[in-house]
Amino acid sequence: MLPALRHVDCWIFDLDNCLYPASANLFELIDQRMGQYIQQLMDVDAVEARRIQKGFFHEHGTTLAGLMRTRGVDPHDFLDFVHDIDLARIAADPDVIAAIDKLPGRKFVFTNGDERYARRVLDKLGLGNAFDGMHDIHAMDYVPKPQPAAYEAMCERHGIDPKTALFAEDMARNLKPAKALGMTTVWIDNGSEQAGHGDDLSFIDYRAEDIATWLKDILEDE
Repeated sequence: MLPALRHVDCWIFDLDNCLYPASANLFELIDQRMGQYIQQLMDVDAVEARRIQKGFFHEHGTTLAGLMRTRGVDPHDFLDFVHDIDLARIAADPDVIAAIDKLPGRKFVFTNGDERYARRVLDKLGLGNAFDGMHDIHAMDYVPKPQPAAYEAMCERHGIDPKTALFAEDMARNLKPAKALGMTTVWIDNGSEQAGHGDDLSFIDYRAEDIATWLKDILEDE
């Protein structure tokens, strides 16, 4: 283990575009389903649905949060609809499976998606039994990353000491609250960033293009 990380006893990973390559672009399929949902809900065309969807994402953190606050949408109904996608684009990576298995301590998934979808993805990635727990959008009471309350609730629920925890995530802005709590942060800078993070990246401790290479590097360090 890289000496600087020997204090870490809790490894926390985002799911989408983090535990699998961003090139798989599962979000494209979810994005399409979100658009369809908004079209049906608001009786608008695809162009207007897109405008509404992206506006909610930027103003509320997730499209779901915006729909709940402005339209009273049932989160279970929305999430079941948008996550009903084909997972053929992703596959198990033996290097990721082996590396996560070697990490000392507990391991968690922290996702703005829901657990049912996350379980499907993890099973497809061969990681169905790799984690000790999960903190999903339902557990967050629909207050998504990067809202600080989501991180605090996860730590409280799972008994996580932020000072000995590490969080890996592909959206830089979602790492800032983790760093504020004392976590070590890893930005998977793979081009999937969906919202601006500004010029200040002082809250990022490590930067990598993909999780497999980064885990291999820290585990092989002498």
